[in-house]
Amino acid sequence: MARTAVIAGVGPGLGESLARRFAAEGCRVALFARSGDYIADLADDLPDDGDGLAVQTDLTDVEQIREGFETVREAFGPVDVLVNHASAASWTGLMDTSVEEFEQAWTVNGRGAFVCSQEAVADMLDRGGGTVIFTGATSSVRSLGGTIGFTAAKFAARGMAMDIAQEFGPEGVHVAHVVIDGQIDGPEVRERNPDREADTFLDPDEMAETYWHLVEQDRVDTQPFEVHITNGPQNSEFI
Repeated sequence: MARTAVIAGVGPGLGESLARRFAAEGCRVALFARSGDYIADLADDLPDDGDGLAVQTDLTDVEQIREGFETVREAFGPVDVLVNHASAASWTGLMDTSVEEFEQAWTVNGRGAFVCSQEAVADMLDRGGGTVIFTGATSSVRSLGGTIGFTAAKFAARGMAMDIAQEFGPEGVHVAHVVIDGQIDGPEVRERNPDREADTFLDPDEMAETYWHLVEQDRVDTQPFEVHITNGPQNSEFI
C-alpha cells in the first residue's frame, strides 16, 4: 500500500531530494512551504511512481498547518510519514538577538514541528504506526556559540523528537532525529564558498537515501533514534 508522506518545509536542496526520493518509492507526497509556485512546480515534476500535492503553508501559523493536514487527508488519506524539515534562524549571539528573532526561530523549529507532529501522529495511531523524522543540525547537539536562537530551537526540536519516540514507540510510531553536520550542496552554497572542494559538501540525493532507510525501518523492532550525517571532520566548523 502506498504511503502518504508530508514534508514540512520544502525548498531547493534536501527538501526537493526528499520529495523526489519518496515519490520514486511510490509515496503520495504532500509538500508544505510558503513558496506556492515552487512547490506546485515540484509536485508536477515528481517521479511518476508517486503523486505530489503542493500545500502552500506558513509553518508559523497553527491554523494553516492544521488546514494543510486536512487538505492532505482529503487528497491522499491519513498520514504515514512526516518529515519536520523546516528551519529558521538568526545567526547572532545573545546580545545581538532580539526577542522577536529568538521567537521566530522557535516558532518554526519548535512550535511548527510540534503541531505537525500532533496532526501526523494522530493519524499514525489510528493506522497502527508510522514514521516521524526531524531534520536537525550540528547545533542540535553541540552549541558552536553566537547562534543562540537557532541553537535553542534545534535543541528543543531534538528533545521533542526524543519525547515523542519514548511516548509512542510502543504504539508503532518510529521517531528519528537526523543531525546534519555540514553544508548541503547546491548552486547558492557553491557560490558563497567558491574555494571549497566539491567533496566537502553533503549530497542531498545521498542524504535522502538515509531518510528513506529510516522510513523502511518502521517495520522492524529495533529502530535507530539518531543518525549523524557528515562527510568528514572538515565539516565540523559548520552548523
